[in-house]
Amino acid sequence: MKTLQTELLTIESPDGTLLGVERVGSGPPLLAVHGGIGDRSRWNVLKERVADRFTLHLLDRRGRGDSTRESAEPYALDREVDDALAVIDAIGEPVLYLGHSYGALIGMEALTRTDKVSRALLYEPPFDTPGHVMIAAETLDAIEARIEAGDREGGLDIFYREVLGTDSTPFKALPMWPTRIAIAHTIVREGRIGLTYRCDPARLGEIEARVRILLGTESPPPFRAAAVAAAAAIPRSEVVLLHGQGHTMIDVDPDGFVAEVDAFLGSEG
Repeated sequence: MKTLQTELLTIESPDGTLLGVERVGSGPPLLAVHGGIGDRSRWNVLKERVADRFTLHLLDRRGRGDSTRESAEPYALDREVDDALAVIDAIGEPVLYLGHSYGALIGMEALTRTDKVSRALLYEPPFDTPGHVMIAAETLDAIEARIEAGDREGGLDIFYREVLGTDSTPFKALPMWPTRIAIAHTIVREGRIGLTYRCDPARLGEIEARVRILLGTESPPPFRAAAVAAAAAIPRSEVVLLHGQGHTMIDVDPDGFVAEVDAFLGSEG
């Protein structure tokens, strides 16, 4: 296997937070922003498969990896959006955007504030819609109680079961599991944001980029409702179904996921 040459960039966000961004590959720049319980290693499947077609910019979201020096409290979604925009501005040319879960939600909001993204592939952005609660307050309380008691893995078990609708056991064998344990506390702060976030068609209606929203047919109903709401609010958007998949296609079918990345972000149309 060819050894990939990577470079670690440090980019400063407007509030002074230092962001670690791994750059690897060649081709059009693609910013990939991971979800809640991960770091930039979530995208190793991309490095192995598409670095010959894209220049990947893999962001460690604040609070993990090489982006642990946060400079502002309290936590806010807007600061994560600022982070993504800082990386986009640093790239200095039109960018492709890929976001999974909370990284997809960050992408939705970033697209309202920049015209430097030509296409965005968003995999199940998580937010509440009428009649569908993504993560209940009592679930967050239970996760927080487990973590405060020193049972971080127990908190993750609750998250997988109650939010993702799946058993966490198969994922404990994956290389990323220790990382997920280490940053389990971020579930709570991001989940609290999710309780108040609202999909605003007036704001999202200003997005000019082409957007494709990926939705697993086996994902829990709140994810389906959120995907439909996002597509209704974003003008140049569509929902593409991932048949037989849930929220974790990246883990269980990486080749299939990469095919989705190539199909949209690798196209010229």
